[in-house]
Amino acid sequence: MDFDGAKAYILNRLEKELQPHLYYHDINHTLDVYLSAQRIAGLEKVEAHETTLIETAALFHDSGMMRTYKGHEEASCEIVIETLPKYGYSQSSIDAICDMIMTTKLPQSASGMLAKILCDADLDYLGRKDFYMISHRLKLEWLVLEVMPMTLREWYELQVKFLEEHSYFTQAAIQSRNQGKAQNLAQIKTLICLHEK
Repeated sequence: MDFDGAKAYILNRLEKELQPHLYYHDINHTLDVYLSAQRIAGLEKVEAHETTLIETAALFHDSGMMRTYKGHEEASCEIVIETLPKYGYSQSSIDAICDMIMTTKLPQSASGMLAKILCDADLDYLGRKDFYMISHRLKLEWLVLEVMPMTLREWYELQVKFLEEHSYFTQAAIQSRNQGKAQNLAQIKTLICLHEK
C-alpha cells in the first residue's frame, strides 16, 4: 500500500482541479481534516494500518468536489475506487475508506471507530479558536454557489442550531474540543443578543 504516492496524487489534483470559489471545501480543509484525523487516531491509540486508512479517507473525503457539490461524498468514493488500486490498496481497504467517507455526510452517522475519527476530524474546527474564520468561509461559499443565501443573523442562528445538535463521537474529540465548542456557541448567542438591542 503506497500511502505516500496516493497522498501526493490526490493533493496535486485538489490543488489544480478544485474551483476557486470553494472557499471552505478547499485544499486547506482537506489538510486540516487530515492532520486532525492523525491527532485523534493517535489519542485513540489506533494501530498503524487503520491509521493509514483513516488518513487516506481524510485526504480523499471531499475529492468529489472536483466533480460535483451536491452528492460529493459519492463522487469522492468513485475517485477512491478509480485511484487506490493503482497504489496497492486492497478491496477491503477501499471499502473501509468509502464507508468512512459516506459517514461524513450530514447529519453524520458514524458507528465504527474509524468512521467516528474521520467525522470528528471533519468538524474538529467547531471546538477551536479559528471557528469563526472557517465558518465564514463556508458562508461565503454558500453565498457564491447560491446554496442558501442568508443574512448574517440567519447564519448565526443556523450555527447555533448546528452546534447544539452536533456531538463528537470519540473520547479524544470530546475531551479536547467540547469546551471550545461550548464557548463558541455561547459567543454566537451573545452576538445574536447584541444584534437585538
